[in-house]
Amino acid sequence: MKTIDELIDEGVGGKRVFVRADLNVPLSGDTITDDGRIRAVVPTITKLAEAGAKVIVASHLGRPKGAPDPQFSLAPVARRLGELLGVKVAFATDTVGDSAHDVVGALADGGVALLENLRFNPGETSKDDTERGVFADQLAALAELYVGDGFGAVHRKHASVYDLPARLPHAAGLLIVTEVGVLKKLTEDVARPYAVVLGGAKVSDKLGVIDHLLERADRILIGGGMLFTFLKAQGHEVGKSLVQEDQLEIVAEYLERAKAKGVEFVLPLDIVGAPSFPDLKNPVAGNPVTVPVDAFPGDLMGLDIGPESRKLFASKLVDTATVFWNGPMGVFEHPDYAEGTRAVAQALIDSPAFTVVGGGDSAAAVRILGFDENAFGHISTGGGASLEYLEGKTLPGLAALED
Repeated sequence: MKTIDELIDEGVGGKRVFVRADLNVPLSGDTITDDGRIRAVVPTITKLAEAGAKVIVASHLGRPKGAPDPQFSLAPVARRLGELLGVKVAFATDTVGDSAHDVVGALADGGVALLENLRFNPGETSKDDTERGVFADQLAALAELYVGDGFGAVHRKHASVYDLPARLPHAAGLLIVTEVGVLKKLTEDVARPYAVVLGGAKVSDKLGVIDHLLERADRILIGGGMLFTFLKAQGHEVGKSLVQEDQLEIVAEYLERAKAKGVEFVLPLDIVGAPSFPDLKNPVAGNPVTVPVDAFPGDLMGLDIGPESRKLFASKLVDTATVFWNGPMGVFEHPDYAEGTRAVAQALIDSPAFTVVGGGDSAAAVRILGFDENAFGHISTGGGASLEYLEGKTLPGLAALED
């Protein structure tokens, strides 16, 4: 995989360089609530601009239906990107139309432009190779070189991620090089003990990575909404908590496999819950209660791991050499149910291990709960991409960057 440094050594001055970034940031109206993904691509853009390239940045945002939708416009991102770069970022109001061509055509050496949301064009996400190819051809007409730096999208077989690199000389940006290097530390010659902390709502989202990690990890800690499927598979009452009934059999099988292989599966001892899901717009304390997992009432909904579970999880991370964490321990967006996630984040900081926060909600939680990002070994920009890499899958966007 050629790197951006090699591309620059070959000469990018005066050339139009298409940078596929992942600027899929959360918005409240037109206010960006977490700019982590924008900050992550700034080093690549800066390096290209300082080398004299005309930088064309492109990304998706949200899930528009293949047509322009104002709520998914990248205009707020263009403003924030300009603030971070300290330069004016030109914004094209379309992807491959007149505005894109005019904005790109007006770029000076070292200038930066951002195209409108790639998913406003149906060709970006089409499952039809021909339709995607047509859109990739239109994007290729804007540029002379391609840099892939949108790690959060590399598991997608989309036009700008998979098809476009085949049409232009290409290289991996600084972020992708870093992300892949970190993930190799989690899959090749891993420093042990190796612990994995998994959370989030649905166990089905994590089955592939659990299956893969049963052959590699020393400990697997389970929290979040997915833990109740594990508890029910063990015969526990879980009340009104989220359970995926169709996954009970496979979860029970994973628990047996872990036992046979000597992989320590760690489940919570107690749960914090309430009769119903909290109002996330109302931070005022409700009526949370803490109960042991073996005395769970039928009218309770589990929303976080309890204080004894937090101590248990911390004790299982303190002597590790490598930790990967993906998924919050509870409904961290509400203060009543944030302590489990906070405890895991603090345990990673306190551990001497190489710690990786696997993107998505975990990365958002770290920022929302006020932790110093530099206190972790690495915070990934791609939750889904990280998980699929750990599952051993071939990621289309990385395969496209291979020579």
